[in-house]
Amino acid sequence: MPISEICNREVIVVQRDNTIVEAAKLMRQHHVGDVLVVEDRGGVRVPLGIVTDRDLVIEIMAPELDPVVITVGDIMLPELVTVKEHSGLYEAVQYMRAKGVRRLPVVNDSGGLVGILTLDDLLELLAEELLALSKLVKLEQKKETMSRH
Repeated sequence: MPISEICNREVIVVQRDNTIVEAAKLMRQHHVGDVLVVEDRGGVRVPLGIVTDRDLVIEIMAPELDPVVITVGDIMLPELVTVKEHSGLYEAVQYMRAKGVRRLPVVNDSGGLVGILTLDDLLELLAEELLALSKLVKLEQKKETMSRH
């Protein structure tokens, strides 16, 4: 299954020059733990970086910096790990694990933003699949019980 089928396409984005306060307000408004920093390149939104709620705490709040004057571009990591939309689920999970990331922006062949795959999304998908399997086991047990009476 390509990850384009399961990734979240409603990605909260900011520009590099948005302030940390603006990013934090967007996270709160949309109930998310990150914003993706994008740049418009000829009508294509290209992901440049990511800022997480943890970044806000570690990089801004703990050292008591002024979040009004610091931009997301100031604290985002310079190298963003992305994956192509046609990549398989297993491949994406292995890539997340190898790179040590919990969030993986999904891009098309031209580098344009398609969506984001998060660890939370994967855990939810896995839980649904495990529930479906457990229901199958119970159904098989019920069928066997009914056929033996």
